[in-house]
Amino acid sequence: MADDLSLIPPPGARADWTIDQGWERYSQAEHDVWITLYERQAKLLTGRACDPFLKGLDALDLHRAGIPDFSRINEELTRLTGWSVVAVPGLVPDAVFFDHLANRRFPAGQFIRRADQLDYLQEPDVFHDVFGHVPMLTDPTFADYMAAYGQGGLRALGLGQLHNLARLYWYTVEFGLLQTPAGLRIYGAGIVSSRAESIFALDDPSPNRLGFDLERVMRTPYRIDDFQQVYFVIPSLQALLDSTLADFGALYPRLEGQTDIPIDAITPSDKVFTRGTQAYAREQGAHAS
Repeated sequence: MADDLSLIPPPGARADWTIDQGWERYSQAEHDVWITLYERQAKLLTGRACDPFLKGLDALDLHRAGIPDFSRINEELTRLTGWSVVAVPGLVPDAVFFDHLANRRFPAGQFIRRADQLDYLQEPDVFHDVFGHVPMLTDPTFADYMAAYGQGGLRALGLGQLHNLARLYWYTVEFGLLQTPAGLRIYGAGIVSSRAESIFALDDPSPNRLGFDLERVMRTPYRIDDFQQVYFVIPSLQALLDSTLADFGALYPRLEGQTDIPIDAITPSDKVFTRGTQAYAREQGAHAS
């Protein structure tokens, strides 16, 4: 999503900003990039990603013949949770994004990165969007959370609170961790689709790993240019859904009267899973200075 885009769709896009995926136009080289990325991540994520994600990979058979055909995976996805994947030409306006989510449609880019961009891409591509996001949408509880988030986004548009709501999306859908009996596991798309962050998020001593609290998350800035300095850990997908179904009407005015919590801070009320060293962030800051 991007709030600075015109609401007028680009040429070739429908009124809701969707386009045809054009699966038949992918080259073998593009399919090979998907296969390379998939095989690398699938191997790495065993014992790192949460069970709902891994089950979703199997349910949708995302490895078959390269880049998935949205019409094929939508048959199973719709059967499981009522969701579908729709192709869009890139980032879409917030109102369009929220409307799609509220109606159980996940907007996904249909281009794929080049073979020399395996480890970093500035704009989300089909691998991030489909491999990273869509497996979790096969889980009924997480699927309900995403729809509720879309509905909340539509309400927040008129209240000027998108910056707070964006933080919730970032620290859950994109970079969330889940507490399990076997230890912390990944469910955020920005982590599972990245080889380096799949390792960093669980293994590196640098970031803080803190218990999820809705208001705390909404007061915490995030990094868009590097590894996260803090990850928030949910106790269950149901707990995440329950927090989103709460009425934010009283929360937003309270947030307006509070300052942001520094990204590397640990507050007295935080549940601390890992008190990070922040060494990576300091090192990167030194390199940038």
